[in-house]
Amino acid sequence: MTRKLFAEFLGTLLLLAVVIGSGIMGETLSGGNVGIALLINAIATGAALVVLIEIFGPISGAHFNPAVTLGFNLQKDISAPHSAAYIIVQIIGAVLGVWLAHLMFDQSILQLSEKIRTSTGLFVAEVVATFGLVFAILAAVRLNPKAVPMIVGLYITAAYFFTASTSFANPAVTIARALSDTFAGIAPVSVLPFITAQIVGAVLAAVTAKWLYKE
Repeated sequence: MTRKLFAEFLGTLLLLAVVIGSGIMGETLSGGNVGIALLINAIATGAALVVLIEIFGPISGAHFNPAVTLGFNLQKDISAPHSAAYIIVQIIGAVLGVWLAHLMFDQSILQLSEKIRTSTGLFVAEVVATFGLVFAILAAVRLNPKAVPMIVGLYITAAYFFTASTSFANPAVTIARALSDTFAGIAPVSVLPFITAQIVGAVLAAVTAKWLYKE
């Protein structure tokens, strides 16, 4: 269990370092072109997810995401205490990953985002983004477990562009990104609506997957 928790902590930490770091780098290199900055952010995140899931998956399952952990819990694949422990270390790892990115780019470690992301469209987008991610994982685990890293990486890369919210799809990521006033940040006031939408998406995905792939 200690190894599993450390894998979830380290994997989530590295994921957030990539999300925030590539956002800062993308904004720096794009010369004000938001599309290019988002493309850099998306490619880096998707590629990192493939690597992180590949190397940590055999240890912890490589959730790195409370919504994914919730999905597996609802499928009875992971116990409630186990899920709670995963979620705690995911959030801690995510916050430390943000601070690590700030440190790498010589920014103030402690920040609060001022980027407000609150609208009905963004709420719906987060439901869709999280539903797609959790459903894709639950389906892939049943159909082709070896494909999970690539499926997640490709889905998130695509979802950066087809969802209005740029697909946070992860409560730990959402909390941590509120602590970064950079390209990938989200204002604290927007965090609760995003997490609510993510929980809705995860529950819908778990219910749908359980019915669709019922043995």
